[in-house]
Amino acid sequence: MKGTKEQVRVLGVDDAPFRFSDGTVLVIGVVVRLPSYVEAVMRTSVKVDGADATAQLEALVRRSRYREQLKAVLLDGIALGGFNIVDLDALHRALRIPVITVTRDRPDLAKIRAALEKYFPDAQERYRTLSQHPLHAVRTAHQPIYVSTVGMPLPQAAELLTLATVRGAIPEPLRLAHLIARGVVRGESAGRA
Repeated sequence: MKGTKEQVRVLGVDDAPFRFSDGTVLVIGVVVRLPSYVEAVMRTSVKVDGADATAQLEALVRRSRYREQLKAVLLDGIALGGFNIVDLDALHRALRIPVITVTRDRPDLAKIRAALEKYFPDAQERYRTLSQHPLHAVRTAHQPIYVSTVGMPLPQAAELLTLATVRGAIPEPLRLAHLIARGVVRGESAGRA
């Protein structure tokens, strides 16, 4: 980032594989001193299709000894454990740390809305929370990623994500969180982050 040393700390968060019949899903956080030095691995859990993701992430960060040093929280998408949607504004307000979502593919909002309406009585509220921040395409060496950001302007967020990406398209904190979460649940990590 311009004017910022490379050694900033970022938390990457991803959920583990789960079945919709599971009550909860494991969530892994990895603190990385950019570009790739792992400093800590954390865990929590959220209810599958629940409404506790924001509170659980806030608690995860608050109990971390790195809390004061984090420059951003990176989320692999805006939801954990199915449709347990993170309220980006509430998380940012509570932590006073920028929150950035990253996805490989642009979500199909019409399909998401239809699924929410089919399965959730609070579909409108979930959809509002999910869609209130626009996704922006950010170029990478391989393909664009789609990013929403709260608490950090898009150009600065794109610069941070570029610094955090060692190879491929996914920032290292998210790639590591994905690999660890998958490895813990499945016994070995495989597949792309």
